[in-house]
Amino acid sequence: MTRVLSVASECAPVVKTGGLADVVGALPRALSAFGDDVKTLLPGYRSVMAELKGSKPVLSFDDLFGGPGRVLRGKAAGLELLVLDAPHLFDRAGNPYHYEGGHDWPDNPERFAALSFAAARLCGEGVGTWRPDVVHGHDWQAGFIAEYLSEPRIPFVFTIHNIAFHGMAPPDWLGALRLNEGRFTQDHFEFWGQISALKAGLMGADAITTVSNTYAEELMTPEFGMGMDGVMRARAGVVSGIVNGIDTEVWDPASDPKIKPYKTPRGKRANKSALRKEFGLGETTGPLCVLVSRLTQQKGIDLLLDALPALLSRGGQLALLGSGEPGAEVALLERAAAEPNMAVRIGYDEALSHRMMAGGDAILVPSRFEPCGLTQLYGLRYGALPVVSLTGGLADTVINANPAALAKGVATGLQFSPVTSGALARALGRLCDLFADNETWTTMQKNAMKQPVGWESSAAEYSALFSRLRSH
Repeated sequence: MTRVLSVASECAPVVKTGGLADVVGALPRALSAFGDDVKTLLPGYRSVMAELKGSKPVLSFDDLFGGPGRVLRGKAAGLELLVLDAPHLFDRAGNPYHYEGGHDWPDNPERFAALSFAAARLCGEGVGTWRPDVVHGHDWQAGFIAEYLSEPRIPFVFTIHNIAFHGMAPPDWLGALRLNEGRFTQDHFEFWGQISALKAGLMGADAITTVSNTYAEELMTPEFGMGMDGVMRARAGVVSGIVNGIDTEVWDPASDPKIKPYKTPRGKRANKSALRKEFGLGETTGPLCVLVSRLTQQKGIDLLLDALPALLSRGGQLALLGSGEPGAEVALLERAAAEPNMAVRIGYDEALSHRMMAGGDAILVPSRFEPCGLTQLYGLRYGALPVVSLTGGLADTVINANPAALAKGVATGLQFSPVTSGALARALGRLCDLFADNETWTTMQKNAMKQPVGWESSAAEYSALFSRLRSH
């Protein structure tokens, strides 16, 4: 058994902006099957504090980056949590990372440095008789943990969910962030004259994991490394890819209370009819495609807009749920207003996302890069065949319907490359061809629904990694 302190900026279902939260929420339960004991430290956002029940203080700070703070142990949404209660840093309305208009909170460096600082104290002092053997930090928000750990330090595992975000601060923040000025060097956390929390995590970790094997390889290249490819190559010896899983109890078409439950592809029919009605779409002869995503350039929304005629001209439909860049939102709404077989909902609705997986024939994930991706895993689970770009975790989790895979009867979706609107349009054309072949389509749906998309194998890899580090 390994005792693990997991440190993250979000955790489903308590606070969620993306897939990171799903991973942080599901992995502890999956690890418990291997005997590991995980406690999760989260910031005390207003929404988290409102849900926290039975809380008891376990650690206090007179001055935590500008004000008092304490770590509370309690429960929220069925999870046992450690919560950093520091109102001057986290008691504010809005998104965990930015305020209205999408602007980062100006004190984000201090807010998440405080999270790392509290984690380091917990590593040294523990919670009652519980002392972690390993600390597991997620993304840049936990990157400074290694800088704050006291000697002798416990092993630090750092997981990159998305390397695009570096957690930058100017060098005159060194004192405010309580960092050792002597370590403001290329070998530690200096990055082009700035402080980088992400680089601190990468350079200070005993092991670095990413959320798929392909993404681990991509991060070593200038195209995908987002400026950190040199750092990743320097640390290649401690890097491994462990593909994400999903919570198969929450995402289970056979028992999902948010849909009309089903166990075979035939059961999707009622959900498809209901989804069409909900989005105001009529009956057509083509596939009903769904997309649930942040609406950003990374997610390839512009590529989809260019490629849509290949779907809609064949009687296909698109139901889309998401929010993000204002320009993308406006473009999608305008296009939907002109297309009777396209409907758009701006925002996020967890229950609706379940209904979309259940009712959709296919799910589109045209990302320019995708560390792992979870929506294609939800699609597989619900028999909504993924149409994905050949990158990151999308490449690792979908079996492309090429002639060999179709001949062997193992295909689960479609992959396209290069990541262009032309390649996506060709994939949508192939999708329509496959949909017209009912026998092949049904076989692919059955394959998809049988794919192992849970945490079992991935949790086993994490557990083995933690055990190996603990014993060294």
